[in-house]
Amino acid sequence: KAINIVKNAFEIIHLLTGENPLEVFVKAEINAGPREDSTRIGSGGVVRRQAVDVSPLRRVNVAIFYMTKGCRDKSMKSIRTISENLADEIINAYKNNP
Repeated sequence: KAINIVKNAFEIIHLLTGENPLEVFVKAEINAGPREDSTRIGSGGVVRRQAVDVSPLRRVNVAIFYMTKGCRDKSMKSIRTISENLADEIINAYKNNP
């Protein structure tokens, strides 16, 4: 079922953009991934947040998580299918539209 969702989303992306869907997806992952994150640093009983760089694998994982969570939330109680919402999320990330 998940493979069919992604396949349909890639077909929609190809129809809307006219480009290779895999290239659009890779560019969307690059744009959507966070470059900086915060972690907890504790010393002497005082806990504070410290900004750190994000590893490339975590950037990809977090970008995929954000896109799938967004398309799941948009498709709940909606007429649009999850494939259409996933295609919209990928295209918006590709164009750098929030």
